Amino acid sequence: MLVRDAMSTMVLTIGPAHTLRQAARLMSARRVGAAVVLDTDTYGLGILTERDVLISLGLGQDPDTETAGTHTTTDVVFAAPTWTLEDAADAMSHGGFRHLIVLDGDEPVGIVSVRDIIRCWAPIRRQAAALA
Repeated sequence: MLVRDAMSTMVLTIGPAHTLRQAARLMSARRVGAAVVLDTDTYGLGILTERDVLISLGLGQDPDTETAGTHTTTDVVFAAPTWTLEDAADAMSHGGFRHLIVLDGDEPVGIVSVRDIIRCWAPIRRQAAALA
């Protein structure tokens, strides 16, 4: 199975000036755990995850003044739609993260998460167990 079969095509894109509260509201409304942060002036594409927001809150930072740009991961591993789910899982495991931005050329076309991979693998594992 390929990344394109598992990824979410609902890509929430925000700017680095969004506050963490704004980002959290948008992620909550869209029911996603990560947002692509697009900063054309500096680093290009990065990712802000729910974990980034939680870490900031846990440090006592103000979500109304902290910006997405300050908490964005810019050293991002990107996946291609043609990667296998095994490739994506290996990249996540090696990098210690739960989301990959999926690029088709230079354009973000999706995000694949650990949850997406499990959702695809669980039925296959159940079928294999039933046949054994």
